[in-house]
Amino acid sequence: MEGIVIFWSDRKRYFGLPISFTKYSLSVERVFVTKGLIKTTYEQTMLYRVVDVKCSITLWQRFFGVGTVTIISNDKSGPEVVLKNIQNPLHVKEMVHHLVEAIRQQKDIKPTEFL
Repeated sequence: MEGIVIFWSDRKRYFGLPISFTKYSLSVERVFVTKGLIKTTYEQTMLYRVVDVKCSITLWQRFFGVGTVTIISNDKSGPEVVLKNIQNPLHVKEMVHHLVEAIRQQKDIKPTEFL
């Protein structure tokens, strides 16, 4: 991801600690998910394809200060991107929402084009 400006990044957390090999990042145009140590997979979703963004925080997640953000898109390869056990999930949800709106305005894409 050289040359890409990353606005936010985090790791999947266990008991509030970033001891996972799953990394999440957010740039102006894409969401990146990198998983694995021996076999590493790289996934990305274009933000202008995002249809909905959800946030959920269970009791255990609240106890450890984390939550889950689910990004639903109309991307055929990965229609749902789950950012599990990340810090500040409500802030990340709002950040994704604002970036989606900004990229749609920039590219002049209407939300009804994906329905």
